[in-house]
Amino acid sequence: MSTAHLVGRFVADRARAASSAVAIDGGGVPVTYGELHERSAALAARLRAAGYGVGDRVASLTRNSADHVVVFFACARAGLLLVPLSWRLATAELTARLRHADVALLLAEDEFHGDANAAVAALPSPPPVVSLGQDGVERDVPARAAGPAPEGEPHDELPLLMLFTSGTGAGPKAALLTHSNCFWASLAASRTLPITREDVVLSVMPQFHVGGWTIQALLAWWVGATVVLERSFSPGRVLELIAGKRVTTMMGVPSHYQRLAQHPAFAAADLSSLRYAVVGGAPMPPAALRAWHDRGVNLAQGYGLTEASPNVLCLEPEEARDRAGWAGRPYPHVDVALADPVTGEPLPDGPGVGELLVRGPGVFAGYWRAPEATAWALRGGWLHTGDLARRDGDGYHQIIDRMDDVFISGGENVSPAEVEHVLSGHPAVAAAAVVGRPDPRWGEVGVAYVVTRPGCDTDAGELLGLCHRELASFKVPVAVEFVAELPRSGLDKVLRRELRRRERDRHRPHCENSEEGAP
Repeated sequence: MSTAHLVGRFVADRARAASSAVAIDGGGVPVTYGELHERSAALAARLRAAGYGVGDRVASLTRNSADHVVVFFACARAGLLLVPLSWRLATAELTARLRHADVALLLAEDEFHGDANAAVAALPSPPPVVSLGQDGVERDVPARAAGPAPEGEPHDELPLLMLFTSGTGAGPKAALLTHSNCFWASLAASRTLPITREDVVLSVMPQFHVGGWTIQALLAWWVGATVVLERSFSPGRVLELIAGKRVTTMMGVPSHYQRLAQHPAFAAADLSSLRYAVVGGAPMPPAALRAWHDRGVNLAQGYGLTEASPNVLCLEPEEARDRAGWAGRPYPHVDVALADPVTGEPLPDGPGVGELLVRGPGVFAGYWRAPEATAWALRGGWLHTGDLARRDGDGYHQIIDRMDDVFISGGENVSPAEVEHVLSGHPAVAAAAVVGRPDPRWGEVGVAYVVTRPGCDTDAGELLGLCHRELASFKVPVAVEFVAELPRSGLDKVLRRELRRRERDRHRPHCENSEEGAP
């Protein structure tokens, strides 16, 4: 099998070309390419010597850190599979993921050692729990526990990352990204949103998410740029870093850019070094787009999903102003199509609305130990995203909503995202989520959950009036509920399924005794 696309080569090649260049600026101690290469190579050798073989799973529980990057490249060199776990999960959730992944070793940052030990305690065969870093696993790798180590050598189609993604289903699934997937995702990004060795890339996306690796960070380490690595997102801190480190590009989700734009220091912050900023994960609210455009920063909007490594669609920075709300056209080396959401049949080229399908070398290898789910996701030779998209005559795409989130009211499809877009245009609305509520007459009707901005007042009548002015009557919610916060995922996405569950529980018909009330 080919080894041309092994990710472990990224740092090794850069170390030969520019050993003293800074690869990671974070945590107070810069790490050069030479140091990153030496540390990851040494750890890879120790892991193999301790009995860990190709395909073994190494889980991690940590915030963003240089030590974690060392582990990533060590796994890439040794042929191991890194399973980064969210530090936001409860103990039972961590245990379930460790059991599903069948990990051989768990590496935990000191802050999360208690959580890690509690999680493995419930496993029938607990893996060793070791600290990250030069005083932990890099100094002393515990011997592999029971059973013979898998044999073989790393190759392009070997999985490198196992990333848990909940999607809209009942439970999490583990998507497998190969060395080849990571290579092609980086190559595609380089052709659309180029990064050079002169760039300073701010990385705030959590490393338990695909965005923490394959959107900008891996490309930066491939070409020799400096990655300013932040442990977590803090708006004030990010604004300081952009100015102080002369950051040239960054990636975040809409809530990141909203919080930055709402920060008191935003208006006067020095953003002159920022060439462009990438936004993904959800459509960007128009007000936040305007705030950044008014500061002279173009946001490169896009669309992706873990199962596509994740790059699918991109709107280049120079197009961001004219096509606000659009996700763009496919990245190089990515094919997309639309399918009829009911029949699944491909739609002809040209304008249309349907489920977005993806094909190309970035499409994942499948879900870990879930052949049926994998076959369903990849049926017909395409990755079925489950997202409803609109395509115009020029090949630009706009993501309408998750197909599972669209509800039917009186025979008409209602996209929650469309209603949320209108609600978010009100100056008092900080966030909004719309879901369908069971209704005996219409099948379902919309209910809006709204978070208001501090110091701003509005009421249900005002917001519903806005919807009546902007939307067809069947799209207007029947009720508005004001809440302190919306349920969100680890990546700050609104979890509409939690709100749907709340509505179902609230309006579930009560079972009655058939004799109750009888004369």
